[in-house]
Amino acid sequence: MDAGGRRHGVHPGPQRPGLLARSLIPSRSGNRAGERLGTGHPHPRFPEMEDPMSVLDDIVAGVRIDLAAREAATPIADLRAALADVDPPRDPMPHFRAAGSSVIAEVKRRSPSKGALADIPDPAVLATAYAAGGAAAISVLTEERRFGGSLADLRAVREAVDTPILRKDFIVTGYQLVEARAAGADLALLIVAALDDSELTRLHDMARELGLTVLVEVHDEAETERAVALGAELIGVNARNLKTLEIDSDVFGRLAPLVPDDRVKVAESGIFGPQDVQRFVGEGARAVLVGEALVKDGDPRGAVAAMTGVEA
Repeated sequence: MDAGGRRHGVHPGPQRPGLLARSLIPSRSGNRAGERLGTGHPHPRFPEMEDPMSVLDDIVAGVRIDLAAREAATPIADLRAALADVDPPRDPMPHFRAAGSSVIAEVKRRSPSKGALADIPDPAVLATAYAAGGAAAISVLTEERRFGGSLADLRAVREAVDTPILRKDFIVTGYQLVEARAAGADLALLIVAALDDSELTRLHDMARELGLTVLVEVHDEAETERAVALGAELIGVNARNLKTLEIDSDVFGRLAPLVPDDRVKVAESGIFGPQDVQRFVGEGARAVLVGEALVKDGDPRGAVAAMTGVEA
């Protein structure tokens, strides 16, 4: 640290010419029936879809509006300059590959499906409890409109713990990845359903260049095939369909066999206790991402500890 209390780190290393710049160019906006929002092209899997504004589309539309305001207020060059004062990214993969279950514990105030979940006046206090309970990583929601999160939450958590931090958001441009690193994130979420193949590849490559570990999220067979083909090392299977918000607790068991054993599989959504963790570990999960159950628990430290190290 310097005299001003800033943490010193290192730049993420040399960048491949042109890749980062290309990643910062927003996609064309599309809004006709059968188009995926933000691409201007028919949805590759739902060309006949009558209502293009799924829940996911609506969330991404709001994310793009808020993102444009942040880009206008803080140029990408300023974010890049801030990287010099950020600690090198922490690698969570050794934790995920260790024996027994690993927990990615989430700081989550709201959700589109449940509304308000918990009053979290200081996310740093909650994150400290998670870390004390043995969380392998801490997920921080930064989407504001539907989840009540912010980058300020992520920065507060970063100041409080040394545990690897995941920026949980709907990332659609490279600007958000640079934001994540500048705020101190070590991991970033890429949701396959929100991105076409070129976007997914470009953002995945850029995240790796920045030193971020990428959690690639899927919900169905086609998305899983795309994540595997991408070479994703960390693949999360979300039991919740982000287009409809419906949960299918059997999704992980169906999709896990499609993911090679050398990849780390993460079970997401619908996890409320050690018995759920044991089930998913038995189906191949190395880690579980848990939010609602932890923020509602009166003893988040104990709840994380109870879900950590579970064997099949």
